[in-house]
Amino acid sequence: MIDSHHHLWDLNAVSYPWLEARGVERFFGDPTPIQRNYLLAEFAGDAARQGFGASVHIQVGAADPLAEARWVQSVCDANPDWPMVQVAFCDLASAGLGKRLDDLQALPSLRGVRQIIGRAPGEDAVTGTNDLLVSPEFLRGLREIGTRGLSFDLQLIPELMPATARLLAQAPETKVALCHAGSPHDRTPSGISEWAQALCTLSDLPQVTCKLSGLGMFQHEWTCEDFRPLVETCLDQFGDTRCMFGSNFPVDSLYSDYSTLAGAFKEIVPKASHRSVFNDTASAFYGLMPVVGQAAG
Repeated sequence: MIDSHHHLWDLNAVSYPWLEARGVERFFGDPTPIQRNYLLAEFAGDAARQGFGASVHIQVGAADPLAEARWVQSVCDANPDWPMVQVAFCDLASAGLGKRLDDLQALPSLRGVRQIIGRAPGEDAVTGTNDLLVSPEFLRGLREIGTRGLSFDLQLIPELMPATARLLAQAPETKVALCHAGSPHDRTPSGISEWAQALCTLSDLPQVTCKLSGLGMFQHEWTCEDFRPLVETCLDQFGDTRCMFGSNFPVDSLYSDYSTLAGAFKEIVPKASHRSVFNDTASAFYGLMPVVGQAAG
């Protein structure tokens, strides 16, 4: 099986400002417990015990994105028994985009890029990342990565979905992975309803695939039943061939262990959809070969 969304970091090798800033609360909570090295041995140990044997590393806010991507490549090279590919950061609206992408594509593990559009309403008001939605340069960048055969990992909040859908419709050749099911941050019944309605604008686009990941970031004390309506809505809208599981570890380790998290998703996702959600969708989307001899679920 494949975990389609996780992070690793070696604080001795790459600088991550948000991991070095002590006492700063983030939208997902207090990061203090994970402000330490989180390496492949720890992640793979937890994941393998739940039947996973391959994964997709997602960029996570390094001061030097290319240095992070090169470090991830070194981890891939040093651990051929754990198939791993990566999604790196790239500013798609920046000058010199072609050179930046050339440098990243020199790394065999590269499959796509992520540039966060929205994290949470409070943080977005400070960062201004929402402005990418009206940037002609960003749209050109989205089209460029599609031409190069790269995918885009999309992180945003439900309020931005309609505008984002209109943008993505102008770059139909670019495959998109929706991170964290679109970050449904309002877990009231009305909030979930509004999220589901907005999600339709993205699920209607055939190039968009949905990650069942990061659901604990906005509900730290969760139960399986809390996640059920979110996961079922994603499966209803996208279908199991366009949904893939991601642990979002170690961020989601702030709220549960890997076994509990994976077990909840295995319980919610119908057995008939396990192979797609836990292996085949990620394999097809990221060009990561299925792990021979592993049964999904």
